[in-house]
Amino acid sequence: MGNVGPVTDPPAADRPLPDVDLDALVKTAHDGYRAAHPESARADRRARRVLPGGNTRSVLDFAPFPFRVRSASGVELHTIDGHRLIDFCGNYTAGLLGHSPDLVKRAVIDALDSGWALGATHEREIELAELLCSRFASMDQVRFTNSGTEANLMAIGTALHATGRSGVGVFDRAYHGGVLSFGPDPRERPAPMNVPHRFIPAGFDDASSLDALFADDDLGCVLVEAVQGSGGCRPASPEFLHELRRRCTDDDVVLIFDEVMTSRLAPGGAQQIFGIDADMTTLGKYFGGGMTFGAFGGTAELMGHFDAEQGGTLTQAGTFNNNVVSMAAAVATLRHGLPDEKLAAVNARGEKLRTELNAVFAAADLPLWTTGLGSMLNVHAADDRLVELAFHAALADGIYIARRGFLALSMAITDAHCADLTATIERWTAALAARG
Repeated sequence: MGNVGPVTDPPAADRPLPDVDLDALVKTAHDGYRAAHPESARADRRARRVLPGGNTRSVLDFAPFPFRVRSASGVELHTIDGHRLIDFCGNYTAGLLGHSPDLVKRAVIDALDSGWALGATHEREIELAELLCSRFASMDQVRFTNSGTEANLMAIGTALHATGRSGVGVFDRAYHGGVLSFGPDPRERPAPMNVPHRFIPAGFDDASSLDALFADDDLGCVLVEAVQGSGGCRPASPEFLHELRRRCTDDDVVLIFDEVMTSRLAPGGAQQIFGIDADMTTLGKYFGGGMTFGAFGGTAELMGHFDAEQGGTLTQAGTFNNNVVSMAAAVATLRHGLPDEKLAAVNARGEKLRTELNAVFAAADLPLWTTGLGSMLNVHAADDRLVELAFHAALADGIYIARRGFLALSMAITDAHCADLTATIERWTAALAARG
């Protein structure tokens, strides 16, 4: 896998903007999109009458309106307007196996045949816990949730209870769920939907900012993504993460690795890549094979706070924590969907794609660049209108990336698909450069 870090903008950011009217180009792109998606436009008007903003997952919205999917299989999305799209968004890392994988479908059908909504314990949850604990070296025990957001909330609560402290260390541009979101200046502009923990923000991949963070005597835990997924696929340097591990150990602070996204980067997640054992680990996304899934785990000492026989006083509620659909899907995913060689291949493919896209941007001398690690990557630009134009250019060619420039490769993506995306971006950059 390629070199890691730093997270500062590369020299590409200093390339000049093309001497063109970007607003006019965006309008043209929107007009063309509207003309090609009349059914989605009608669905959007209908949706806005009963769904605020026309959706119930804000990240899926984009201008002028989002397309609506009729069906999905493998690497393809089929829209209600009759378009076939190659999916490079990968449900924001949750779709690692591709759409509608047979192994998950079979496991879910088998599980439903024996009943669901049991309101009782069952053996599938034991099997899944055994698989996860054997996969992550730092995880002695695990408990399940319905999402990565819930997993992070439970991990924070566990850590603060164990330490008897109130401070939660976080980093700029980090995202750990819909109620744990931090922008470029989280101290000045906290997210309005965040839960009311006492968050102590620090600079991501900035070792000098750790002094101020650990100067807080009531710091109980630090929550970090080794590669900030929603923050633009920014990898931290190994030196930063190892220093963070050392400081947490020295000050008896619980280090929580959010591996909801990054666990796809290696069989043992980012912790394996960076050679670090966290005290607690949170999981979600693709482990559910496309079903709702979350998990948090860690050392036996920390997780023992949920064990009444050991004197633990914590409880965890959640009607669907051990629902048979998610448990069966996750067992099938771990047993059959994630062989080491396929995981290595998809991450190598992402590294190659990132290198090729950066070469295209450099050849066109445009202020665009791509960051990431393995199968997670993100296109950036000195002016966000360039990212929007790249997004619409890809859509017009039948390729779906996230509007913010995010890509998460699935195992269904091939070298040929990557070549098609690179060719699309090359044609678009050449046309843009020619206009300037």
